[in-house]
Amino acid sequence: MRSLDVRAWILSLTFLVMVLGAWEFAVQAPEQTEAQSEYELLMGGAEQEARIPPPSAIAQRAWEELSNPFYDAGPNDKGIGIQLGYSIYRVLSGFFLAVIIALPVGFLIGMSPLMYRALNPYIQLLRPISPLAWMPLALFVIKDSETSAIFVIFICSIWPMLLNTAFGVANVREDWINVARTHELSPFRTAFTVILPAAAPTILTGMRISIGIAWLVIVAAEMLVGGTGIGYYVWNEWNNLDLTSVIFSILMIGLVGMLLDLILTAATKLVQYEE
Repeated sequence: MRSLDVRAWILSLTFLVMVLGAWEFAVQAPEQTEAQSEYELLMGGAEQEARIPPPSAIAQRAWEELSNPFYDAGPNDKGIGIQLGYSIYRVLSGFFLAVIIALPVGFLIGMSPLMYRALNPYIQLLRPISPLAWMPLALFVIKDSETSAIFVIFICSIWPMLLNTAFGVANVREDWINVARTHELSPFRTAFTVILPAAAPTILTGMRISIGIAWLVIVAAEMLVGGTGIGYYVWNEWNNLDLTSVIFSILMIGLVGMLLDLILTAATKLVQYEE
């Protein structure tokens, strides 16, 4: 197994070097004609600025940004660490609010066929609605862009957790519940000592899906509301035609999303069990 992991890493790094090398070679500016140089001079260099930057330029920008990630030079000039911090705060705030609602409601639906039949039509109606479709209503009612962004994260996070919790609870083995009844455990104690441990892997899978969706949505939400956050950072750099910063921020979005997923994956492995 270790040999397979080593070979996989070598192959992965080989692919990375090949892609970056091809990218670096492909986007190197060809020798310009005199007419092209005069045109770009007249356009203020905008044509050259808008070209896709090579990996070397992105690496240089990454070094510049990461060497001082928490600087604050005004509303439109904050370090990448501050921007990511705002986004992570909003995602975690909406995510944990969804946890508070989704877990008990999911337990209720999973343990009660009556509640499942009563609430399922509403779940199926609200679940397909794009989270960003709620943004105008949230801004009108809440009248605060940051709270509205957290509300949108809450909306997009709640459905995978709720459905996975209900599915996990409903599919706990009947034998285990019968054993709890034999020992005359109360419904509350049965839920915490039997049903919750058995359904925990499924619940955490739903949480893992939710955090991934939340991180996707926050970028778009921050592009709409502006101010701070990694989504606003991307949009602001695009307006400045700084594609180097745009690509760097895209890579940071992917890196943070991967780390969030790895954390919940590790938590899922801790609660998995073999019958």
